[in-house]
Amino acid sequence: MAEARPILILKVGTSSITTASGVIDETVIAEICRQVAELSQKYRVAIVSSGAVGAGKKYLSNYGGALTDKKAAAAVGNPLLIGTYARHMAPHRLGVAQTLHERAHFARRHKLQQLESTYATLWANDIVPIANENDVVSDTELKFSDNDELSTLLAVGLGAETLLIGTSVPGVYDASGAVVGEIAEFTDEVLGLANLKEKSEVGLGGMVTKLGCAHLATRMGVRVVIFGTQGEDAIVRAAAGETGTQCPPEDCELCDRRKWLASGCVSVGRIVVDAGAATALRERKSLLAVGVREVVGEFTAGDVCSVMAEGQRRPFAVGRVKFSSARMASLVGQSDTVIAHADEIVVLR
Repeated sequence: MAEARPILILKVGTSSITTASGVIDETVIAEICRQVAELSQKYRVAIVSSGAVGAGKKYLSNYGGALTDKKAAAAVGNPLLIGTYARHMAPHRLGVAQTLHERAHFARRHKLQQLESTYATLWANDIVPIANENDVVSDTELKFSDNDELSTLLAVGLGAETLLIGTSVPGVYDASGAVVGEIAEFTDEVLGLANLKEKSEVGLGGMVTKLGCAHLATRMGVRVVIFGTQGEDAIVRAAAGETGTQCPPEDCELCDRRKWLASGCVSVGRIVVDAGAATALRERKSLLAVGVREVVGEFTAGDVCSVMAEGQRRPFAVGRVKFSSARMASLVGQSDTVIAHADEIVVLR
């Protein structure tokens, strides 16, 4: 049997595929489909596409941007978006399938394995998955769950070779305004290049999110390119390493299950621990409730949560927890109860 083609995840943002008024730009979608068809000769491609809210909001009277407005707009916009992709993919003899995701789909290993099987079946039938968050029923506010994170979860979970993060700017800018050609190491200085003001008016994610996601993906062995979607053959050229900010993958010896655990650092659940607990985790010990200082977010027993040391801004570990956030909050600092077993913890740095 021939070896399967590597997986490539392409993320395109709202501002890249809609006009200023929120209308889906058919010319842009057609060009994306042409390039995806070309890349499909080498890769199994999935598209993570924003734009549903932007496309649907014009159909709602008195759209005000509230959470319920966004959910309704997504419900209207998603079929419009998928229909446009289907129309422009058809000339290339490729079909499309809509796949809607929630964070819970990545918090349980068996759900991710089901997703892998579904995607494999789609690719075997020349169908390109078009992924988006399930905005309509998600109980997490949309601003905390953008498609940069979803594309990263898919790339890590599916074992992708490459993650292309399309944006409205040519790449990551340095202090002088020039595009950084390559990020070989995500130092604090590099992460400081992100500028929240680069966030588009209609999108949710800024460069802060993109760099954070690229940091995680590269640690898990995924090559990442942050690139501008404008310009001739922009997607194909980004995949070929000819444009954008290239982020080469790190050597990663983690098994698939531990990679799945590691992807939990983009989860909504966060546990803040004291210095003693941080040291213990780095020594591959279990997390005890006595070392927990704060529980942030809502999660259930069995979910994967990020772990941060007091006073730090970035997670240094992730773990699959034994208790819900409510139960854990009642145990904070008071018990030697095991919150997450050492075998269920991955230290990131």
